[in-house]
Amino acid sequence: MVIHSPTQPRSPTSPTTARGGLVVGNYCHDVLIRDHHVTAHALGGAPSFISPVLHSLSLPFFLLSKVGSDFCYSSAITTTTLHPPIVVSTSQTTLFHAHFLSATTTLPPSGHPDRILKRVGSCDLITPFDLPSNSRFLFGLAVGVAGEILPETLQSMLDLCDVVFVDAQAIIRAFDPEDGTVSLVNLNETGFFHLLPRIAFLKCSAEEAIFIDIDEARKKCCVVVTRGRDGCEVFWKDGELKVPPFAADQVDPTGAGDSFLGGFAAGIVLGLGVWDAALLGNFFGSLAVAQVGPPKLDAKLFQVVKDEMQKRKTQDFPCLERRDDWSGFRESPDQDQFYETLAATKAVVMSHIQEPDWNLVSSPKVVEHNNSKAKLSLNSVQEEPIASCDGKP
Repeated sequence: MVIHSPTQPRSPTSPTTARGGLVVGNYCHDVLIRDHHVTAHALGGAPSFISPVLHSLSLPFFLLSKVGSDFCYSSAITTTTLHPPIVVSTSQTTLFHAHFLSATTTLPPSGHPDRILKRVGSCDLITPFDLPSNSRFLFGLAVGVAGEILPETLQSMLDLCDVVFVDAQAIIRAFDPEDGTVSLVNLNETGFFHLLPRIAFLKCSAEEAIFIDIDEARKKCCVVVTRGRDGCEVFWKDGELKVPPFAADQVDPTGAGDSFLGGFAAGIVLGLGVWDAALLGNFFGSLAVAQVGPPKLDAKLFQVVKDEMQKRKTQDFPCLERRDDWSGFRESPDQDQFYETLAATKAVVMSHIQEPDWNLVSSPKVVEHNNSKAKLSLNSVQEEPIASCDGKP
């Protein structure tokens, strides 16, 4: 049973029986802008993609996400596997503007090479006080997008969770004080750098990897670099590996990174080795790009995947004290078999998606503008729409 977050802030002593995961990161409102014209309003935030992935694999988790009283996707969330956020009546929902410009425009380093990203408004920070401090969690996911996760909050997550996965965008983003333009800073210049030895897995995109210093970071934790159509790479102190991608007819590239991290984390938590877990991440990433918006993943369609995962368990949960000789880094047996199982499952999932009555949790990405239709093949500010938001942001 999935553990839902409450609709009001909790105290640190709130009783909870959670033993699954702890996912921390805010939902947000995204506004997509091309050629100075608004083309779409969308739900953003990593939870909108990670939640369906974890749910499809029957992995329980507790979500800590804040929004303001202006949050306009509550009805969409209540009818899906997405989890409701905490509503802070005195705050606004985090708001991003994504300005998509021509290919010749020079863009600042933001982790997104195709757009200028601006944080126009932000919700309350997520503090250690917000975390359910009287519980232990099997795993944690730090997936902030707007600087909402503080160093002390991540430190508290590390205290509460056996294993923590961190998305680099949660810890290396900076925001211009004048207009909110997003840029990236070197990890060793942040207040998070000293926590690296306690982080189990740090995920970053190829663009973000430049600011991580892989050679240094891999000495302290396992670093996973996603490379889109080229799959991904995993680096640790004494080795590295490459994991192949899944072919996909890309409809919408948004959500791939979050879906990857959800799949990778689920694989590790459920006992897979690193290669298998990374392949599972690539699998979910390929499902994300082949659909419009966050997908509705029917858990029944993934039973064969869960059965195969059970067979491939290493029976060895990651332990930071002995990470250098953790069996999860060893070569996985029958890699081709696992790839074939996932590819076959993807074919089944895609056949359901293509059925006319398949209920995708998304808003159309074909929008009317100046009496002409323009298909948005754009990345959202932080992983894409569930429904259009009426009214001005």
